Amino acid sequence: MSLYVIDDHPLIREAVVMMLRRLRGGANVVELDRLGGVESAVKTHGAPELICLDLKLPDTLGVSGVKEVRSHYPHTPLAVISSDSAAKSEDACIEAGADVYIEKSAGASEISAALRTLLTTDSETEADESSAVETKLSKRQKQLILMLDQGLGNRDIAEKLGISEHTVKVHLWRLFKRLGVNSRTQTLHYARVNGLLIH
Repeated sequence: MSLYVIDDHPLIREAVVMMLRRLRGGANVVELDRLGGVESAVKTHGAPELICLDLKLPDTLGVSGVKEVRSHYPHTPLAVISSDSAAKSEDACIEAGADVYIEKSAGASEISAALRTLLTTDSETEADESSAVETKLSKRQKQLILMLDQGLGNRDIAEKLGISEHTVKVHLWRLFKRLGVNSRTQTLHYARVNGLLIH
């Protein structure tokens, strides 16, 4: 498996590559400066375990790159790392299929934390489906459900847990994926139906 960094800005690309090498020692990190080279790179280096994508590439327009990556690699974690503010582009990217949106201005520690969470393998993911739902959830995921039930937003959750908002978003993504849901509302409904919110 390989990690792919697609960014046409050499300095940013090298910085993300260095972060990934620190997070996953010995990983094969593939660098590309445009989206067009992905398919041939995958033939050479193997299927992507993670894709870090710049929003503005020479051969993309708007969220076209996100949609294209998602159509070819529907189950690969996809992080958009962009110079655009989250307020401007995050919703469109998430809607197009990105798992997390990270501003380039966020700083190395925040970007690294968000990528680390996307890279963390979930040994429980393959748990026997007949086992109780609760046993498949990590302690952090149970905490998140309780905080969602309290109506807390991402910023409030980040402050309570002492982590960044980016990391909260990635944790929520993993929770949604684990439960097979797409939103906070669906998460809470699932939690109530399955007895995860008994106070």
